[in-house]
Parts: sequence; C-alpha cells; structure tokens
Amino acid sequence: MLRDAVRALAEAKIAPYAAAVDEEARFPQEALDALVANDLHAVHVPEEYGGAGADALATVIVIEEVSRACVSSSLIPAVNKLGSLPVILSGSQDLKKKYLAPLAKGDAMFSYCLSEPEAGSDAAGMKTKAVRDGDHWILNGVKRWITNAGVSEYYTVMAVTDPEKRSRGISAFVVEKSDPGVSFGAPEKKLGIKGSPTREVYFDNVRIPADRMIGEEGTGFATAMKTLDHTRITIAAQALGVAQGAFDYAKGYVQERKQFGKPIADFQGIQFMLADMAMKIEAARQLTYAAAAKSERGDSDLTFQGAAAKCFASDVAMEVTTDAVQLLGGYGYTRDYPVERMMRDAKITQIYEGTNQVQRIVMARNLP
Repeated sequence: MLRDAVRALAEAKIAPYAAAVDEEARFPQEALDALVANDLHAVHVPEEYGGAGADALATVIVIEEVSRACVSSSLIPAVNKLGSLPVILSGSQDLKKKYLAPLAKGDAMFSYCLSEPEAGSDAAGMKTKAVRDGDHWILNGVKRWITNAGVSEYYTVMAVTDPEKRSRGISAFVVEKSDPGVSFGAPEKKLGIKGSPTREVYFDNVRIPADRMIGEEGTGFATAMKTLDHTRITIAAQALGVAQGAFDYAKGYVQERKQFGKPIADFQGIQFMLADMAMKIEAARQLTYAAAAKSERGDSDLTFQGAAAKCFASDVAMEVTTDAVQLLGGYGYTRDYPVERMMRDAKITQIYEGTNQVQRIVMARNLP
C-alpha cells in the first residue's frame, strides 16, 4: 500500500517536473510541497515528535519510489534522515523536541555537514573547530559537498573540540541557517542530481549555545559513523529506484520500437540485456531490504550489510541506467528521453556517503 501510494504521488506530482528541474538546475519545490502535503518528506521521525514513525524499510520504499521518478527529489526524505539521525541517535530529549518537531511538520529541512575540502574519505582529518566560551561554543571552518545547503534550516555539524584526540576529539552540533556567521558558497555545477543544491557551508565565529551539542563532547565522530551505517541504506534505495525507473522505461521502449519489421524486444540480444538488468535490480532490492531490516533491529552486522547494500545497488544502478541508454540507441543519448538523466543521476550513488572503494574497506573490516 505504501509503495502504491508513493508511486502514484511520484508519477503525478514529481515526475512531470523532473526534466525541468534537471535542465534548470533548480530545487524541486513541487516535490517538496507534494511530499510535505502527504507527510512523506521525513517519514523516519518518531511519532512522539509528530512524525510518521516509519521504520527503516518503509523509509527505503519511500526513497526508492521517489528516486524512480526523480533522484534529486529523493534527496529530500533521504537527507532529512541523514541530517536528523544524529539527533535521534545521540541527542538530548530537549534537542529532539526542538528540532524533530519542525522537521516532522515540514517547516524545516535538515542537512549533514561532515566532509571538508581536505577531509573527504578521511573524515577524521577535518579542520572545522569548535572552541568553548562559557556556556557557548564558537565554530569556525568550511564544510564541502553539503546536500540541500542553503535550503535546509538545520545542519548537523561535526567539529574538532580536542585536536589532540583525532577522531575522539570530534563533537557534533546543531547549527541553524539563521545563526550569525553561517553562509553558503555558490551551488556546485554537477553532472547529475542538479535539482538538489550542493554547496559549501562556512562558519565564521558562529556562536551557539552549549546545549546544541549532540551527545557528549568527543562522541561526534562515533555518532557520524553510526549514522552512516543506517543512512547508506537510503543511498542503496536511491540507486535501486533510479535503476528500476530506467529499466521500466527501457522495457516499454523496446516493446514499441520496431526494426527489421518487428519490435526490438523480440530479439534475443535485447531480451538477454533486459533479463540481466531485471536480475541485478532484484538482487540489489533483496540486499537493500535485508539491510533495512537489520538497521531497524540494530543487528551487529549492520555495518557490513549497509556498506554491501550501498555498494552493490549503486554499481547496479550505474550499469542498468547505462544499458537503458544503450537500449534506446540514439534517442537514449538525447534529453528528450529520461534515461540519460537517470544515468547521470545514478553516478553519484557510487560516490557519496562513502565512495564504493571506501565501502569495500568498511566491508573488509567487518566481514561476517
């Protein structure tokens, strides 16, 4: 029922704007409005804070179905989870009430600030600092590749509070867009997901109350890593959705397109391509849903399973979307058809929330 409802909404209210959102590189406001109106923008927020209280699998299905229509739009529910999960996992009761309620209502979005110009895969090498000043902290630094930066009201920010301790000297904070000293760089000009703004976030003597720290001092990096164990699965869901969208479109196309007097779907070469695409999508789906169930239960092998789902599903997405372009031939290469956009959008799923090379390191360190 949830899948049917989200698919119907995505096809009616999100898909019609996907090409324009990509072409104009603009935020998909229509998608945000539709998702908020149907309480699908942040389904993971617990009911006690006014949210839908959806479990990890339901959240995956929402993201998958939105991504099938428009990957840029799927970053609304996905990044709302990424940004707010540190608060859910480690925040005080007061912090949860203050920030999760507006998120659940649709009054604010949440972003996640971990990466920096010199700290990408090596996130513990970050330079952004937070210095204690009485009952406040003062933040200085730069975060890069921040999804939905400038649109989100709230930002979970990782900053160094004790430089001697490396990863154990990193703390997490909630920063608001309106805090004096917060500013944003120009939107990045990207290959895909052009409707989701990616910008640098600057902190110039940003003074925030001490009670905006998420968890204890020095626990920020551990919270960040624990968050990614859960949210990598949402990237697997995005990858799964865009692969399914490209497959569905290509399958419909080859049944209509005629060459040599018959539909090209009648040729065995085409049939084998479709069979491989469908098989890989289904394998990715099973891995992703199993990982979502583990996320919900908090299983001990979640780190391995989340990395495996993200890595496998995103590789499948890149392969399937590329094959979809091939199946459409010359038409697939033009912007008149959606598969070239899907191919461009799929690429980022192999890169963000940990490159697939990093996922393999994570898996190797956590072999079952």
